[in-house]
Amino acid sequence: MFKRNFIVICLICLGCLASMFIYREIQVQTPAMHGQEDLPVADTEKVPKIQTITLTAAGDCLMHGSQIRSGLQPDGSYCFEHFFVDVKDLINEGDYSSTDFEAALAGPETGYTGYPTFNSPDATATTFKEAGFDLIVTANNHSLDRGYKGAIRTLDVLQGVGLDTVGTYRNKEEAQSFLIKDIKGVKVGYLAYSYGTNGLPVPDEHPEFFNFLDRDKILADIEALRPQVDVLILVLHWGQEYQPRPTREQVTMAHEFLNAGADIILGNHPHVVQTMEIVKVGNKDKFVIYSMGNFISAQHGQERNSGIVLKMKFSKNLNSGETLLDEVSYTPTYSHPYYDQGKLKYRVIPVEAGIERIKQGQDPFMNEKDLPVLEAVLQSTRSQLGEPYYRIKN
Repeated sequence: MFKRNFIVICLICLGCLASMFIYREIQVQTPAMHGQEDLPVADTEKVPKIQTITLTAAGDCLMHGSQIRSGLQPDGSYCFEHFFVDVKDLINEGDYSSTDFEAALAGPETGYTGYPTFNSPDATATTFKEAGFDLIVTANNHSLDRGYKGAIRTLDVLQGVGLDTVGTYRNKEEAQSFLIKDIKGVKVGYLAYSYGTNGLPVPDEHPEFFNFLDRDKILADIEALRPQVDVLILVLHWGQEYQPRPTREQVTMAHEFLNAGADIILGNHPHVVQTMEIVKVGNKDKFVIYSMGNFISAQHGQERNSGIVLKMKFSKNLNSGETLLDEVSYTPTYSHPYYDQGKLKYRVIPVEAGIERIKQGQDPFMNEKDLPVLEAVLQSTRSQLGEPYYRIKN
């Protein structure tokens, strides 16, 4: 009996020892197996961290007399919410969005007028903000339409509703402080210049007020701003009005500015859509559009009421700091005059979506008689600008 019990006890002990050995083997092997499933720290550091941002931009916003009257309310106030309701989504596709405003906001004392010396109601500023714009370019040939005092009030009103401005300044300190926006960790800098002010003089005591399109100044500003930003954008008010192509001088300047460190050049002033191009500088693709056309206006003619919402995408490698242009695409737009309850109004419509709405009978202010104009705008804009740009082809 004793012998049998002894054997049983021995067998139990051997089982325990075996279990301990197996458990120990599992413990030893587990870290090695876990190490095979996870990347080593050195490998994870090699995986690039990419931040992508989108910028949108539109061309000239004019305020002719009929546009001003379209917003007049029975109580004497103004409301222009009808201007951008159809393109609000396009504007807001950008993390940051800009447009050029060719008018003063000088107040009602001197009257609200359109061409040739523009002065608009303050409600225009609210309209820009509510549409989704973030930046209003104020350097253009109509900046001094109501003099220096009116121009300073324009800055006050725009900035008062939360809009950034660039191109005109109250004092030397402002003029020397570059507009730099940190957009999700990507620093974007904007510079803006105009060829002139329609002969209206910049006050001698405030020479810093206006950024003239001076080659040497632009090159100096690019050199100073470039180390501070990941993306550098020039907005240039230049060129010949109503011409479909830029001048040779413009092309030469554009290439010089891109080679000097600008990434994007956005052109305004001709009031028609002009060509765009990708320029290779080193290992980077850069972009210039010589004119984005009119975004909203009451000018006459298909070309003068054609514009775009431009979309630009960039990606920044947060490890290396390199930022690349990923995409440049555009949506053709049309500044459409229409009657609503007997009152003439204006709105910007996306052309392709407008065509589809007409075909489906869903647009309250257009019908099949409007199709030829929209189709002509679409064809003309595509012919001028060509295909969108994508760094990585699908």
